[in-house]
Formats: sequence, structure tokens, C-alpha cells
Amino acid sequence: MDTVATRGKTDVELERRIVSDPKVMAGKPVIRGTRLTVDHILNRLAHGDKAEDILAEYTYLQPDDIRACLLFASRCMEDVSCLSVAAPA
Repeated sequence: MDTVATRGKTDVELERRIVSDPKVMAGKPVIRGTRLTVDHILNRLAHGDKAEDILAEYTYLQPDDIRACLLFASRCMEDVSCLSVAAPA
């Protein structure tokens, strides 16, 4: 797999921060060691929260956790089979 350094971290190092366990949050991807789902973090960012806002609220998170969520979303978008966007009429 191709890795790209992200502020000193490789993709592989960031990817390890996201885990999925059927016993935690019904198997949704979460930040390792937490019950914070990737979609929750992405939703917060999409609605205008800055990473600093999220990190201030969840003091146990690290900036790389936010980056890992963004990388996870990017990886999901590489698989076009997950897209369900309607074509313009």
C-alpha cells in the first residue's frame, strides 16, 4: 500500500487509530480506545466545528485522531461502490 506522510505520520499509522468492533457502537468505526464514531467527528467538521473545538471538548483525543477520521473518509471515497449520490436530472 502506498503511504503518504501526514505531519510526520504515515497513512498506516493513522489508519491504526480507527477500529471497528461489533461490540462497540454496533460495529461502527470508532477512534481506538473510545466510543467516538468516525461519522460523529466528520459530521462535526462538516457543520463548521474546527479540529481545535473537538479536541477541546474531548481532551483525551489527539490531533492525529482527527486526521485519522479524515483519512478514513478519504479511503471510503476511493471505493465508488459506497457512493449513493443520485445523478443530476
